[in-house]
Formats: sequence, structure tokens, C-alpha cells
Amino acid sequence: MTFLAETGSGHIAMMDGAPDGGGRNLAPRPMELVLAGTGGCTAYDVVLILRKSRQDISGCDVTLKAERATEDPKIFTAVHFHFTVRGRNLKPNLVERAIKLSHEKYCSASIMLEKSAQITHSFEILDDLVEATPPN
Repeated sequence: MTFLAETGSGHIAMMDGAPDGGGRNLAPRPMELVLAGTGGCTAYDVVLILRKSRQDISGCDVTLKAERATEDPKIFTAVHFHFTVRGRNLKPNLVERAIKLSHEKYCSASIMLEKSAQITHSFEILDDLVEATPPN
């Protein structure tokens, strides 16, 4: 129940199943990778959009919490994205706009998930502290 997938870009991703399904718990489950890929897709968009909006962004973390159907196929039925965006003097309206654009226009993964799951978002902004120059 351990599988290797070679991506179109030539990279390898390992997947495994839970022990109760014959796996050895050596790697993420395939559906975990679906969520991880979706998080990466939308975080990439948010950073790119904010940079193009001339925002001084230094990082973006996104945590996804998902619910799945109880019966097969156990599709995702709800996914919540929480973004933690770091930078200097980030404008909340531009962060919100970047998240919205990602989910409505650019992130094909979240747009696909939205066909079966209720998608919600939240965000917080962490302001990078400007280091004070120590006195001489």
C-alpha cells in the first residue's frame, strides 16, 4: 500500500495507507496530499498577488481543516482555509482581495474542491517588527 508517484515535472511523491488498510504509515495518505497541494496552490497565489500589489510580504502559512463524507466515496464536504500572512504594513483589504482572487480565479485545486465542498476562509496578519538600530 506504499506508492510512488512521478509528477509531470519529474519529482517523486510518496504515499501510504493506514495500517488498518494494509499500509505501513510511511507517508501521507493520497487525500492528505490533495489538501496539501490545494494549500500550496492557494498560498502561492496569495504571495504572488500581494507582491504584485506592492505589499511587503515576508511569508504566508495556510492551515486547512477539512470534513469528509462518512460513506464512500469519502469526498471532502467542507474545507476551511486559515491564512497567516506576515510582512510589513500589509493592508487587510489587499490580503482579503488576494485570498478571494486565488479562490475564485487562479487556484485550480480549490476551485475543483469547491465543486463538492463548502469552502470558507479566514486570515490574520502578523506585522514584522522593524529592528531598531542599537545606540552607539
